[in-house]
Amino acid sequence: MASEVSDQIAKLESSPRSELLVLWQKIFNKTAPVGMRREILVRFLAYKIQENAFGGLKSSTRAELVRIAKGFENADSPSKKIVRRKLRSGTRLIRPWRGENHEIFVTDSTYEYRGVGYRSLSEIARKITGTQWSGPAFFGTKKTNLLQKGGDA
Repeated sequence: MASEVSDQIAKLESSPRSELLVLWQKIFNKTAPVGMRREILVRFLAYKIQENAFGGLKSSTRAELVRIAKGFENADSPSKKIVRRKLRSGTRLIRPWRGENHEIFVTDSTYEYRGVGYRSLSEIARKITGTQWSGPAFFGTKKTNLLQKGGDA
C-alpha cells in the first residue's frame, strides 16, 4: 500500500492542472478553490491521499494546531507571534543554577517547584535567580518556539 501511495503522489508532480482539478473533485467531493496555485493543489492532494491511506492527525495534534492558529488570530503584530508549545503534564525540567539543580514538574494547570504550584515558568525563574528572567529562556523551552507567520519554525 505504501508504494502505491508513493507512486500516486509522485505522479501528481507531472500531472497537468486539469487532471489535478478532476482528482480534487473526486477526493474532496467539491471543486478546488478558484485561483489556487498548482503547487498548493499538489500539496493538498498529496496530504489527502496519505490521510485516506494511513489515517489523519491525532485529535491532540489537531487541538494543538487550532490553539496555535488562534494565537496568530489574536496576535498584536501580524508578522511575528511567539507560540509556545504547551509542555505536557508530567514533563520534568531540570535547570542547574549556581551549583544547585532546580527541578520543575509540569501539571495540567501549574508548574510545581519545591511543592508549590506556579502559574508560569517566569515566576519560578524569578524566584530562583532573584531577577527578571524569562522562564522559557531560563529553562531552555524558548529556542524552538518562535514562529514567524509565513516563515519557517
